[in-house]
Order: sequence, then structure tokens, then C-alpha cells
Amino acid sequence: MIEFNNTIIVIPARMASVRLPGKPMADIHGIPMIVHVWKRAVEANIGKVLVAAGENEIADVIRTHGGDALVTDPFLPSSSNRIAAALKLRDPQANFTYVINLQGGLPTIDPLSIQRCLAGLTNESVDIATIAARIETVEDVENPNIVKVIAPLGENREVAYARDFVRQVGPEYDAPFWRHIGVYAYRREALDRFATLPASTREIRRKLEQMRALDNDMRIAVVRVDSVPLGVNSPADLEAARAILRKKP
Repeated sequence: MIEFNNTIIVIPARMASVRLPGKPMADIHGIPMIVHVWKRAVEANIGKVLVAAGENEIADVIRTHGGDALVTDPFLPSSSNRIAAALKLRDPQANFTYVINLQGGLPTIDPLSIQRCLAGLTNESVDIATIAARIETVEDVENPNIVKVIAPLGENREVAYARDFVRQVGPEYDAPFWRHIGVYAYRREALDRFATLPASTREIRRKLEQMRALDNDMRIAVVRVDSVPLGVNSPADLEAARAILRKKP
């Protein structure tokens, strides 16, 4: 049974962003971006929140604002590896059985979307849950930078198993298309297994970490949500986030 005392949200963050160096510490109305993301996680109110930092300055700023953080190896290859490493340090007895990976570049995410991601693990056959929103424009369908999850979601179907994740959709796929949002909820044993698996061929070719799970027969549930959070990956994204959060506490 999913309970808040056995659930933890872990936010991986490191300074070495290619397109926006120092991204976690980027200022949004006097507060570093990573603190905004931590606040959204706290607002979800579904369990403990931990920031898995790649550097001391990230951990220090979270602690200054009253949050919990620890420092992990800055050279870990992926966010899932960073989360797994943080949990080995903080929770070696595996008391937390449900783990949410909330990316540190999502300061505008709706806390309800985090809650819905966790709810995707209600079915005990699910290893990993994630979220997606309907794509409304042709431009977004054709944009290879927007990852699409292939799953039989619809107006009357809020949860479905992922069949594939693609950057470009071919004629073999039918609309509607669903925009993948990079938030994941793992069963603890699934996360521990995932973090030890080698990168799969399709993962490397598509540059999509979630393909490793599908290629190793892990079951991913996709939960439909109504809003797409702004992912901050560039100076322009940062300005857009500042505009969105102008009145946010």
C-alpha cells in the first residue's frame, strides 16, 4: 500500500548543465531554481523530500531554506544513478519503498502532477510510473526535442502501459500523441535494478534513458495529466520561468 511514510521524492541536481551552466542556482526572483523545485515537491505533500546534489553549494542552499540534501558524486552518469546513490546513503535499510524522481529543471510543475505520477504505482504489476499530456499542435508533434510516449491513453483512459518512447512519430502511429514529462515514480526494487543495468542499444541511439527499462521488460505505466511544466534548459527557458513564477510564493 502506498503511504506517505514510505514514499520519498528525490530531486537530482548538478551544476554541469551544457546549455545553462550552474542551472540549479539560477536566480528566479531572488531564490535559486532548485529551491523552487524543492518547494513544488513539498507542496505535493506525499512524503519526504530529498535533494541529491552533485555539489556542496546546491546542498547548502537547500539546507538554508529548511530542506534536506546530501552530496553525491558529480560524475554519476544519470539522474537515476544519482537517486540510487543518494538512497544508499540516506536509506540503506530501504524503508522507503516508493521513490519519485523529480528533475531539478521543473520549477513550474503542478504538485498535482507529482501526486498523479505516484498514483501510477497503484497497480502492483507496474515497475515504474510516469506522466504525459496530450499534444495539441502539429508543430509539437513534429518537434524531435519533444519526446512522445506511445500509449493507448485517451479521454476515457487515464492510465495505460507505455509501448514506446520516440522523438519522431512515423505513419505506424495514430493520433492523439502524448508528450512525455520526465517525472518518474519507482518501486524501490525497480529503481535498484534499473540503476545497475547497462545502457541499452535503443537508449543510446535515441538518447532516452527510459528505453533501458522497456528493453529489459520493465513495465512503465503512463498517467495522463492536463498541464505541461516548463523544463528549464536554456537562458530563454529561464526567462519564461521567471515570468510564470512572478507571483508564486
